Amino acid sequence: MLCIIATPIGNLKDITLRSLEALADCEAVICEDTRRTGLLLNHYQIKKSMIVLNDYNEYKTFPQIIERLKSGENLALVSDAGTPLISDPGYKLVRECLVQNIPVDSLPGSSSVITALTLSGLPPDKFMFLGYPPEKTGHRIKLFESLKLHLEGAKLNQTIIMFVSPHKLLKDITDMKQFFGDIEVSLAHELTKIHQSVEKKAISEWLETLKSPKGEYILLFNLASS
Repeated sequence: MLCIIATPIGNLKDITLRSLEALADCEAVICEDTRRTGLLLNHYQIKKSMIVLNDYNEYKTFPQIIERLKSGENLALVSDAGTPLISDPGYKLVRECLVQNIPVDSLPGSSSVITALTLSGLPPDKFMFLGYPPEKTGHRIKLFESLKLHLEGAKLNQTIIMFVSPHKLLKDITDMKQFFGDIEVSLAHELTKIHQSVEKKAISEWLETLKSPKGEYILLFNLASS
């Protein structure tokens, strides 16, 4: 069986008892980065071999993982933080398991998307998660243009959620301002950690105050609430 396990997004205490049991019982842990996963395993004194699975080696590595699963091994799939597959590797592996009738289970746990949404003060009943905005400027502009047409045309009161890398944050919100105007956006940062912050400001204010962003951000906005 392949067991998908959500891991803490910051505070190592945010892991379920069931997840710890699954990590202790599996034959090996499939992870993005052995250093990050090693910190979690060492913290809970769990000694397991680790298999690296990332965007660069997924197609090469997952046939070997499939063979181990077909032989009867129980393997755990984790990401560096949060729920695996959400903007992280593992989708192709899970899809192949389902094709080959290999049992797959998913243990619920931490999700930065849901944590940020519940702290944002924005309407949580309908939301759209877009992952990371496209790397290329042209593709990013097309995304924002299509998103604006979708939200205005359908007249949906949806909260939009995106992951944003620190070195792209200023470019992303500058492009957003071009299409959505100087709307208020919430930025969630360092969730579950000592310096956790979730603040809402107009884009122009963020551009003034954010000079050298560090760490991953979650960006949220709702046109009806701006």
